[in-house]
Amino acid sequence: MCGRFALFSRPPAVSRWLGLPEPDAAWQPRYNISPGTWIAGIRRAEPDAEPRFDRLWWGYRPHWAGQTGPEPINARAERLDESKYFRGAFHKHRCLIPADGWYEWRPGEGGKQPYFLCREDRQPLFLGAIWEPYMDETACCAIITEPARGIASDIHDRMPLVLDDDSLAAWLDPTLTEREAIRSVVHHLDAGVLTAWPVSTRVNRVAHEDADLVEPVTL
Repeated sequence: MCGRFALFSRPPAVSRWLGLPEPDAAWQPRYNISPGTWIAGIRRAEPDAEPRFDRLWWGYRPHWAGQTGPEPINARAERLDESKYFRGAFHKHRCLIPADGWYEWRPGEGGKQPYFLCREDRQPLFLGAIWEPYMDETACCAIITEPARGIASDIHDRMPLVLDDDSLAAWLDPTLTEREAIRSVVHHLDAGVLTAWPVSTRVNRVAHEDADLVEPVTL
């Protein structure tokens, strides 16, 4: 799953990586991003619009579901084309969530131990996500997850869909609307470039928000 992540790369670095203009409003470094908050994302608000940075609500609820509909934070890649809840957004409303890494918890004798996962070269990651209009304020989103691969599988059985750099433009391409067409040109990042280390259990509390959260600890 993906229930907590960090984004501390500055907007100019992320925008240069994507070849996009910088966002209108710069975000502040965040080391403990939790669901039910506004997060940075990249999307096409309209099919003929250029991709741009936007503020997205992390918690997905299609407008037709009403105010009482569920608001999942993740969507399983295996079910995107089968689920009525996610199908429309998968075909028409795909977006990217920039991150420097994400947290997962591995069960142990002393309780669950958090780990931070990121690229070995410490470059930004881009998580595949879907969006829908949200309460007349920009959009809401869910981060897509897939079975864990590589080092991530040693910690948890799921991980976010991290896209490789050559797939980012295609993921946002509004002309790609069919599952097989999307799968033929969109690929996840090679798991061999990921690394992970244990971090402080302070990350368990969303009130903790500082750079020390991503520092390795000795078990």
